[in-house]
Amino acid sequence: RGADHINNTPRQINLYNAIGAPLPTFAHLPLIHGEDGQKLSKRNGTVSVLQYDEEGYLPEALFNYLARLGWGHKDDEKFTREQLAEWFELSDCSRSPARFSMKKLDWLNHEYIKGYDDKKLAELVKPRIEKLGGDLSLVKVHVHTNMPGKALQYALRLGELTLQALAKAAMLFCHNNPVDSSSLPAQLKDKEDASFEAMAAFVRKAPSIEWKKENIYGLMKEIMDEQGVKVLHLAIPLRVLVTGAEKTPSID
Repeated sequence: RGADHINNTPRQINLYNAIGAPLPTFAHLPLIHGEDGQKLSKRNGTVSVLQYDEEGYLPEALFNYLARLGWGHKDDEKFTREQLAEWFELSDCSRSPARFSMKKLDWLNHEYIKGYDDKKLAELVKPRIEKLGGDLSLVKVHVHTNMPGKALQYALRLGELTLQALAKAAMLFCHNNPVDSSSLPAQLKDKEDASFEAMAAFVRKAPSIEWKKENIYGLMKEIMDEQGVKVLHLAIPLRVLVTGAEKTPSID
């Protein structure tokens, strides 16, 4: 039980004795505190388990994380339910309150996501992409596969920590979203800026190359060398111009 019940244990022992019931063995665990160091309560920091599902946390990651709060087995951070059942000893529980950390949960969730193969990951993320309005048939065009596995691997490289974040990142390949010119950075509109000149050169020369990754990168490198600009002057504006987003997989 929670350590906040220690003070009512003597009264409960007397009640057991009064009715002649067998006395259980009581064990009290320190409470779990929130990230602010205060005790978690129904009024403070409560999140529905369904919300964790909506945000894309895996059941095994959440189970693993909760089991690790206030208990540990050597330096093991990641373990299965079967391992927990085998390893658990009450004596290994902490005597001080554990602190719930979303950062640690995010890390553990990402570790589990990385452990899935493309097919399994695609099965988990597919309904989330569809719910966001994504069209999985577009993935065929973009990455030459009938499963969004390749797109998900690109998204994984961005370090997305949950299935929902992964689905949103994969939308880059599953949604024909026109770029709103009003959202483009100022450097794409300023003809005196190095980024504008680099982008203009790319637009002029791009139709003449075969549309392959190495050729696209080669053209970018050629323009950067010619104009003496850094990769950020071309790659970031190019990302925004093509996708509407500054954060994407490698633009080539």
